[in-house]
Amino acid sequence: MRIRIYQITKKTTKFDEYIKLVSQFGVRLEVIDVFSANIQKAQKTSPLQAKISYGNELSKYISKDSLNIALHPSGNEVDSYEFSNIIKDKSSINFFIGGAFGFEENFLSKTKNISLSKLTFSHNIVTLILCEQIFRILSIINNHPYHKE
Repeated sequence: MRIRIYQITKKTTKFDEYIKLVSQFGVRLEVIDVFSANIQKAQKTSPLQAKISYGNELSKYISKDSLNIALHPSGNEVDSYEFSNIIKDKSSINFFIGGAFGFEENFLSKTKNISLSKLTFSHNIVTLILCEQIFRILSIINNHPYHKE
């Protein structure tokens, strides 16, 4: 299984601990930062233009051969078991974390939308929470003792 996390940010924190942890399940985890001059300009123009620029940049990473999941406050809230059922038996998964203004509807219509919380978090915190949940759901799928009920 290959899991990629695409996030709108200039530079991220390293998530090597989780990359190593999920590798024991035969999973390759990558965290990819996406930022461009177009995004920078759009963020200074308006929230709507910023959302559109995020979608334009990230749309090229949507794959017909992958499960594409956008993290968005209006997405479905799921528990760890429901989350594990969503990714179970998938060989390729792309997660998308938007910029400060979130995603516009056109981009969201191309993805499955999940909310990790109604709270707002910084990109590094969202990515950390997502990495931990990926490890947790792989533990559930593989009957690893990490997840306690």
